[in-house]
Amino acid sequence: MKKTTILIAEDHQIVREGLLALLKVGGEFEVVGEACNGREAVTLAAKLCPDVVLMDMAMPVLNGLEATGQILADNPKIKVVMLSAHPDDVYVERSIAKGAVGFLVKQSSIHLVVKAIQEVCLGNTFFSPSIAKRLQHNKGVPVIGTELGNRLTSRESEVLQLVAEGQANKQVAAELHISIKTVEKHRQHLMDKLQIHETAGLTRYAMDMGIIENRVSIIVSPGNGNGSGQTKTTKTVKTETVKAETDKNKNGNGKPKNGNGKLNGNGKLNGNGKLNGNGKEGLGK
Repeated sequence: MKKTTILIAEDHQIVREGLLALLKVGGEFEVVGEACNGREAVTLAAKLCPDVVLMDMAMPVLNGLEATGQILADNPKIKVVMLSAHPDDVYVERSIAKGAVGFLVKQSSIHLVVKAIQEVCLGNTFFSPSIAKRLQHNKGVPVIGTELGNRLTSRESEVLQLVAEGQANKQVAAELHISIKTVEKHRQHLMDKLQIHETAGLTRYAMDMGIIENRVSIIVSPGNGNGSGQTKTTKTVKTETVKAETDKNKNGNGKPKNGNGKLNGNGKLNGNGKLNGNGKEGLGK
């Protein structure tokens, strides 16, 4: 029996390795490649032609949304299942618009990951149960925020991500192998389309749309009064999701409830990131 070939696109090594180990069990799947950013995922998908790509949504250089669009433009037969720590409707709708046929929250069990791969290979779609329920309930209702983003070209979206990640026009030009003048042109076009005319606003928009991870601090320098102020983005240690989980697992003195640093019985991380013994994994960032 032919094994289903899979490409894993995920920028966190521990998650890639966890998925790789878990998908080997049973011998039904063959992981043919691993990518740590969207650009690498596009290259490997073209080279390896996997049956399924497990695609992290928020990755550096090129996010999962744009990578999905580029992969499917080159090979529409590939099935893309999106992985995200954020199950918001806007992320799901944008993934579907890019051609993804599945969407799983990273808190899913390996059983759901396997089920998703099996279903999309049969030509079906597959979503985490909570997402599937919302999609059915909201059928035909547009999600606010997706229309403007869908107007951007693939290149404009690439420029948007790199700018939101804090790269200057010269760095963007080098990364995309285009001229600085072309970068400036794309930047102006995307600002006009989004009706956002400052870098801090673009960064907030990119976070809201799942283009970059929601773990950056926006620092605006005052400039000298002639519009020369600069906006920088710097990554912070914790995401909002991690902070919420940490707060929930703390007692009144600010220390973790479980002091041994191991996993609780509910399969959630509470300290050192080790897996529990029930065969489930936490894929959250």
